[in-house]
Amino acid sequence: MSNSVSTKNNKPAKYTVIKQYICENIESGNWPQHSKVPSENELTQKFDVSRMTARRALQELTEQGILVRSQGSGTFVATFKSQSSLLEIRNISDEISERGHKHHAKQLMLKSVAVTEEIAILLNLKSSEHAYFSQILHFEDNQPIQLEQRYVNAKLVPEYLLQTFTEITPHEYLSSVAPLTEATHEVEAVLTSAEICDLLKIETSAPCLQVKRRTWSKQGVVSVAILTSPGNKYRLGSHLKF
Repeated sequence: MSNSVSTKNNKPAKYTVIKQYICENIESGNWPQHSKVPSENELTQKFDVSRMTARRALQELTEQGILVRSQGSGTFVATFKSQSSLLEIRNISDEISERGHKHHAKQLMLKSVAVTEEIAILLNLKSSEHAYFSQILHFEDNQPIQLEQRYVNAKLVPEYLLQTFTEITPHEYLSSVAPLTEATHEVEAVLTSAEICDLLKIETSAPCLQVKRRTWSKQGVVSVAILTSPGNKYRLGSHLKF
């Protein structure tokens, strides 16, 4: 009887090869952020695979926050470098109240704006469309604690500009009219602009904690928020159960 042992095929799965190809092009700089990546059909032809295999590769990279898929427009290299499913979406006024402090907000801006290429991709809008933009400065015991800059999908939240965000936070309002079903995050330490430093009452050299958040409801992408806080006054935490 032969004692030879058959060897297994160690070739990576075809969808893994496609993922490696896309990641290598992103990491090398060939495809910078917002670049459109090959479609399912193009990947199917290039790698001689089924459309389902190509779709799986794109879907997994999207779930990892590396790509952003925009219905009707295609798939693009994501702006957000990372995402976290470990952060609970909290209303800032509730956070401040739980610490035994008082919250109030100053509405700095509320208007319709032409979207940039980045925001169009993130909100699944066409480059010619407009979004609603709000800029709210949140205070904790009369000290500025967070600047909230938020772009909102006008088609999904048509009455956003009619609200007064000194009485209710954008998070509270959006949760009531377009309940949150999904979110991605990017969290990083940044040095921000002199204008934002002035609003937050900090030195221009002071580090800030910045959260970039993209949220969905059942109808689609609702908003993209940029939340900037003084690094020495704010922290993120989470209580997880397994």
